[in-house]
Amino acid sequence: MTALVGACRLVDAVTARLGKAISWLIVLAILVSAVNAVVRKTFDVSSNSWLELQWVLFAAVFLLCSPWTLKEDEHIRIDIVNAQLGKRARDTIDLFGHLTFLLPFSFVMMVTSWPFAIASYAIEEQSMNAGGLPQWPAKMLIPFGFTVLFIQGLSELAKRAAIMSGHLEDPNHRAGGHLAAAEAEAERLLAAERERTSHPDTLPSR
Repeated sequence: MTALVGACRLVDAVTARLGKAISWLIVLAILVSAVNAVVRKTFDVSSNSWLELQWVLFAAVFLLCSPWTLKEDEHIRIDIVNAQLGKRARDTIDLFGHLTFLLPFSFVMMVTSWPFAIASYAIEEQSMNAGGLPQWPAKMLIPFGFTVLFIQGLSELAKRAAIMSGHLEDPNHRAGGHLAAAEAEAERLLAAERERTSHPDTLPSR
């Protein structure tokens, strides 16, 4: 189990580094979109390559940051329901969800999209739009993204099993998702208020 947890930590570290690096493409996508809009409105000039570049950048962020989101336990949940459940119940749901939905779906997408992407690369597939970008880099993002997601899913499955067996402390012990962030902020504000009331300002003497 110790070796398995160590492998999970390595996977988590790689996923986090990849996600943080790829997330900077959001800034690039904003710049490309802004420049494209300004040029189009000012000079009445546009290019399909710039439009398609925005789509590719968005696809890269969506596909390659999803494993990082999973690792940070920030994927979408029904918070109002999840918050009412106990720790054991949430762990069981996570374990069931990873085994039943996440891993099978990621595996199918990974296996079926690699031939699709390789075939596109082999023929050097180009955009059907005039002046568009090559299509194979965008299609390569699909199998690569789902491969990373599948590996991260295995890591999450192993970590959840280790947590439930008592071999690992849960780094995301809260309900997770947006609710966890809201709870953390509420606790910070309450702590600040307690600190303020415990050290009231001294009234000036008359």
